[in-house]
Amino acid sequence: MRIITLLLICFTLMRCSSDDEPEQEPGILQLSAVRFGTTSLSPTQVTSNVPLASAVIISFNLPLDRARAESAITLTTEDNETSTLDFSYLDNDKTISFTPTPDFQNGTDYTITIDEIVSTTGEMFPGAEYQFTVVNGSMDLVEAKINGMDLRSSQVIQNIPKDINVNITFSEKLSTDHDFSQDIRIGSLDLNFTLSEDQKSLAITSNSNVPYLTKLLFNIDSDLISEDGFVFEGFQKEFYTQLDSTFKFPELSDDDLLTKIQEQTFKYFWDFAHPVSGLARERNTSGNLVTIGGSGFGVMAILVGIERGFITREQGVNRLETIVNFLETADRFHGVWPHWMEGDTGNTIPFSPNDNGADLVETAFMIQGLLTAKQYLNGNDVQELAIQNKITTLWEEVEWDWFTQGGQDVLYWHWSPNFEWEKNLRISGWNESLIIYVLAAASPTHSISADVYNNGWARNGNMVNGNDFYDINLPLGSNRGGPLFFSHYSFLGLDPRNLEDQYADYWQQNISHSLINRAYCIDNPLNYVGYSTACWGLTASDGNEGYSAHSPNNDRGVITPTAAVSALPYAPDESIEAIKHFYYLLGDKLWGEYGFYDAFNITENWYARSYLAIDQGPIILMIENHRTALLWDLFMQNTEVTEGLDKLGFTSY
Repeated sequence: MRIITLLLICFTLMRCSSDDEPEQEPGILQLSAVRFGTTSLSPTQVTSNVPLASAVIISFNLPLDRARAESAITLTTEDNETSTLDFSYLDNDKTISFTPTPDFQNGTDYTITIDEIVSTTGEMFPGAEYQFTVVNGSMDLVEAKINGMDLRSSQVIQNIPKDINVNITFSEKLSTDHDFSQDIRIGSLDLNFTLSEDQKSLAITSNSNVPYLTKLLFNIDSDLISEDGFVFEGFQKEFYTQLDSTFKFPELSDDDLLTKIQEQTFKYFWDFAHPVSGLARERNTSGNLVTIGGSGFGVMAILVGIERGFITREQGVNRLETIVNFLETADRFHGVWPHWMEGDTGNTIPFSPNDNGADLVETAFMIQGLLTAKQYLNGNDVQELAIQNKITTLWEEVEWDWFTQGGQDVLYWHWSPNFEWEKNLRISGWNESLIIYVLAAASPTHSISADVYNNGWARNGNMVNGNDFYDINLPLGSNRGGPLFFSHYSFLGLDPRNLEDQYADYWQQNISHSLINRAYCIDNPLNYVGYSTACWGLTASDGNEGYSAHSPNNDRGVITPTAAVSALPYAPDESIEAIKHFYYLLGDKLWGEYGFYDAFNITENWYARSYLAIDQGPIILMIENHRTALLWDLFMQNTEVTEGLDKLGFTSY
C-alpha cells in the first residue's frame, strides 16, 4: 500500500512540473523546480530578462543531504566570478534556497551549476546547469503622505497648509548622491529633500513661497531608479493648498464696502463706455462692439452713479442724451434693436447664424433702463425733458405685438429681415424674461393680451414647480432653480417685493432661488474645490471651458461673483458673507480695474480676467435696490407699467 501511495505522489509531482523541468522517476532524486524569485529557470536555454530578485530556490522530490548539497551548488557570473552563497532549507529539506554575496546585480549573466547531490537516503541527482540574465526589477511606492494625508487616495486632497511636508517611502534603497530634484517635483516649487538612514524614505519640504488656494501637481518621474537599478513606474497626484485667511485689502464697514464695489464696477459703464455711442461694450475685449441689453443696465447704472456722487448730474444727463440720440438712429426692426451693433454707426453685428435682426429680450432690458431713467429725469429742465420725450418715442415704437408672429399666444425672441422667423425661439418661462411680457402688456401702442402671457409665458401653468430643494420651496422654474440671473435681469427695475400673480409670489421666488443655489454649492455634490457657505453663486458667465449658463444642473466648478453679490436683496446676510470672502480673502485674484472679475474655477486653477456688461450691471443695480430701492421705485412709477401688471393679473405691488 505504501509503494502505491509513493507512486501516486511521484506521478502527481511529475504532472505539476513545468515542461522545462525534468520528469521524475520513482526512487530517484529529481529536481522539481529551479526559480529565481518567481521566475522558473530552464535547463535547456538561457532565461533572459529575469527581474532582479533576492534568492534562488531549488526544489527536489526527496530530502537532501545538506553538507553535500551546499558543496555541490555554485553561482558564477559572466566574468567567472564565484559568489559566496548563504543557504537555507524548507519543506523538510526538500527545498534549498540561497542568496549570494555580493548581491545579484542588474544586467548581469549568471550560471547556477549543480553537481552531484544526494538525498538523505542515498539517492543521487547527477547534476544540471541553469543560465539566466538579470534585468531591472521594479521599485514600488510603499507610502506617500502630504501633511498626514494619503497622496495615493482617490479622494480630492485639499486644504494643504503652505508649509508643505511630503513623506514618501519606496520598497528599495535610493542612492545617497542622487539629485532628487530631477525626478520629483511639486509644481515649480523649490524643494528640499532629506533621505532617511535606510535610504528608502524621503522627507520633502518647500523652500518657495507656496501660493494659497492653488492646484499643485506632485510628480515622481519614471526616470527615478533605485540604488540597485530598480525601475519606478512613476506617480502623479494633484492637491490644493488651503485658503489664506489674511485680508488682501484694508477692512471697511459693510456700507463703505458696498459703495466701493458699486463705484469700481461703475467704471465699466462710464470709463469703458464706447466713446461715440456711450453704450456698453459687450465685454472688456469687444472693441467697437456694443450690446443692447448690457447697455440697458448701463443706463440704470448712470442713475446710481449720479445719486452716489461718482459723477455729477450734468455728466450723467449728458451721457444719457448721447445714448438716446444714438439709439434713435441705430438699426431697429419693428422698433426693436439687435443684440449687438457697431458702437460708432449703430449697424447690426450678427449675434449668431440667422440672427442679424431684432432681439426682443435685449430690447426689453434696454426699455426697462430707459423707462427708469425717464422717471429720474426732471421734466422742468429743457435738456432732461427732451431726453424724456425721446425715450417715450423709442418706447412707443417697439412693436411687441409683431413678435406674436401673426397673433399667436406667445412672444418670439428674434426676427430678421433676411431670415424672418427662422430662429423660431419662443419666449417661455421660467427664466430671465418676465420683464418682456410685462413691458409688452404695458405698451401704449403695441400691447399684447393676457392670453399671450398665460399661454405663452406661463405655459398654462407649466412653469410652476412647487417642490422643495434643500428644504426650501421653489415656486417656479426648473428643479433647483437654474442660473441666478433669472432672479436679476427682470428685477433690476421691476420690484418683486410685493409682486404676486396666480403663479407665484415673486419675492419668495427670488429668495428661494438664491438660497437653493447657495445650498447646492454648500452641498457640493460634484466635490469642486472652494465651494463653501461663503463661496457660492452659479450663473451665466465666462468659464475655463468658455461661456456657459452655470447652474446646479450645469455645474462646472465655476463661481461667478455677480451671482451672489446681486442676490443681496434676497439673501442679505448670505450675500454679505460672500462679498467679504470675494473681496478680502480672494481679492488679489478676483478684484481688478472694474471691480470683480467675471468668474473663477479653483478646481482648475482658473481665474478670469474678463468683464461682461450683463454681469457687471446687476452688481451695481441690485446693491442699490437693496440699499435704497432707487431703481425699483423709479421703474414702478411708470403708470403704463402698473397698468400692464393689472392687465396680466398681478396684485399687491
